[in-house]
Amino acid sequence: MPLIPDIDAFEERAAIMQYDGGLSRSLAEDRAAQAQGFRDAEHFREILADYVVTRRLGGGND
Repeated sequence: MPLIPDIDAFEERAAIMQYDGGLSRSLAEDRAAQAQGFRDAEHFREILADYVVTRRLGGGND
């Protein structure tokens, strides 16, 4: 089953971890992506970009 990026949850969780948890933005984004099952924020954005272009999930079989 392909992972489905949830942008709102990603942004909210990253902001909370950054401001309340004191993490750097980069680390907070990585952890927010990992909470959704992605390797890191880069992987999250790759899957999201692929979806925007192809209009379907799972194109990369990740």
